[in-house]
Amino acid sequence: MAPLPPFTPPQQHSLPLSGPSAAERQRALWLADELERHNYLYHTLDAPEISDDAYDALFRELVALEERWPELRRPDSPTLRVGGGLLEGLDKKAHRQRMYGLENVFSNEEWREFAERMRRAWDADLNGPLPASFWCDPKLDGLALEIVYEDGVLRAALTRGDGFTGEVVTAAVRTIRTVPLRLRGEGPFPARLEVRGEVVMYKQDFAALNARQEELGQKPFVNPRNAAAGTLRQLDLSVTEARPLRFLAYSLGEAQWAPAAPCRLQSELMVRLTGYGFLTPPQGRLCRNLEEVEAYAAWVREERPRFSMQIDGAVAKLDDLEAQAALGYTARAPRFAVAFKFPAMQAQTLLKAIEVQVGRTGVLTPVAVLEPVAVGGALVSRATLHNEDEIRARDVRVGDTVLVQRAGDVIPEVLGPVLEKRPADAVIFQFPRTCPACGQPVYREEGEAAWRCENLACPAIRLRAITHFVSKAGLDVQGVGQKWIEQLVTSGRVQSPADLFTLTVPDLLGFARMGDVLAQKFVDALAAARQTADLRRLISALGIRHVGEQTARTLAGHFYSLDELENASAASLQALPDVGPEVASSIRNFFDSPANRETLARFKALGLWPQSGEGGASVAARPSGPLADKRILFTGSLRMPRDKAQKLAEAAGAIAVGSVSKKLDYLVVGEKPGSKLDKARALGVNVLDEAAFKEALHQSGIEPE
Repeated sequence: MAPLPPFTPPQQHSLPLSGPSAAERQRALWLADELERHNYLYHTLDAPEISDDAYDALFRELVALEERWPELRRPDSPTLRVGGGLLEGLDKKAHRQRMYGLENVFSNEEWREFAERMRRAWDADLNGPLPASFWCDPKLDGLALEIVYEDGVLRAALTRGDGFTGEVVTAAVRTIRTVPLRLRGEGPFPARLEVRGEVVMYKQDFAALNARQEELGQKPFVNPRNAAAGTLRQLDLSVTEARPLRFLAYSLGEAQWAPAAPCRLQSELMVRLTGYGFLTPPQGRLCRNLEEVEAYAAWVREERPRFSMQIDGAVAKLDDLEAQAALGYTARAPRFAVAFKFPAMQAQTLLKAIEVQVGRTGVLTPVAVLEPVAVGGALVSRATLHNEDEIRARDVRVGDTVLVQRAGDVIPEVLGPVLEKRPADAVIFQFPRTCPACGQPVYREEGEAAWRCENLACPAIRLRAITHFVSKAGLDVQGVGQKWIEQLVTSGRVQSPADLFTLTVPDLLGFARMGDVLAQKFVDALAAARQTADLRRLISALGIRHVGEQTARTLAGHFYSLDELENASAASLQALPDVGPEVASSIRNFFDSPANRETLARFKALGLWPQSGEGGASVAARPSGPLADKRILFTGSLRMPRDKAQKLAEAAGAIAVGSVSKKLDYLVVGEKPGSKLDKARALGVNVLDEAAFKEALHQSGIEPE
């Protein structure tokens, strides 16, 4: 597609324009098409043509046009992929055609029996000979989904549910980058096309997601299907958007084809789906007889470890779509298709030891050290044991022969001991109460499974802590970036955030690409940060778990100094807005750490000890007005984007929360507010419409436009 010339907005007038200009309309149409073209190249074909920065620039331009002129936002606009809102809940809707599961076979003999039943169900007198060809592809282990297109535009998406009724997940599905918002190609598109397939998470993406879950002390997902299902049902669309889901299409529900463009074969349908912009299951193949189907299933089973996504079998379905319709369905499954199911990949081996690793966020994770064993084509010598509770629940002991499985065909996992092989000297593992990396006491918050090290100077978490300390979310030290921090930490010169303020120009000149001028700027930036840092920024920079910038602002507004905060009880902390039991416990754990108290003492000696009333953290400078320190929640459709409304509210001193409770001060409602409005009224919460919210912002000195 040839690019349009750079767009120049029309001149601003004193009177409001009646609508977008012809140039703006043309530009918005071009941007939407061009962004979706690049989205398809990047996410489906893995063949990007432009950089991420160039894509982001085009995207921001379209967002600006649509915010200026909402009528320019098409139902298939790429801006609808952005998941920034919270859903009230998932509605349910009936499928027009039932979504069936597949009958399973576990051997060639069972496959032959299925084929014989299919032959007996076939009416040869009415339909002629039974077609012999089958379309075969891998059986994906994901979440079944139906996406409805009308005249080529995505209108709805439903989970399979019970087959008759599914959950409406349209908003979440729009965030999946491999789902076309408008079918690709020239058409004519079917008046209605219900595309069915599977939402999956690729193995490498699943492994990265679980690593993040464990680092955060959250429960890891059991397998990619579990992760995909949980992600798609998220009510927080920002979570859905952030996780790498993919949709692979393989069949249809209702299809209203144009009379001149019917589709008669499954193999032809797969080509059409690819042309429409969908991913389809990899390595699909047309098999001409029963023997070729058996050979294909055996091949998929052998290649199973090498597929990008989790595979739990192979599917064979008659290639002729008219024959599929003639055979129909039993009460549970189609008569024309079947799944070859594969067993889970497991093996037995010796558990030689249990080691505890410290992640970058301080989480202690037990890891099984195994006698190397082949599991599903991979040699496994280490496997996760997740946490202390899992070790106890599975009664795993050092010296046991254990059953190992590659969870989701990806991450090796110890399922449990083979008790009949347990030796008399098997050792019960005692989880450490001190950090194996630094020796400081570790903490486990109530309701969590993870033990954590809170020591800022712990070697295992030092780099993360120091990088955060100087970041925009911390002291915001200009010119002191992660690459320099990595060099300083690796060299041993900086072992805690306090060491940064002892750096000299000669210290820095030994590093590559660090000259006299840059070294002086580096030292000056740290000196300026030490002198001008306010209490809020310092609290945020400390990296206390659950304490972000908003909570740091709350704490700085109620405590004179870090001395007062250090001596605050959990009960007094919980009396503050934005501080619950979990946050209060995390704050106490941080200040109870001897190593952290030592670091704070060094800050004080270095002069980095701001107090309320000094610098930018003075109480007088804190936001004032009707929204200051008020808990606020948004519901329904607002004219402004919800994330923008939340940021404006926080700039006015409000505290954004996620649910209705007695502690809520204001509920801001847009169109179609849903159940939150009823609950807020029942609790006596103040309700504001968007106009009243904007007026409250104005009174707080914040202009919404």
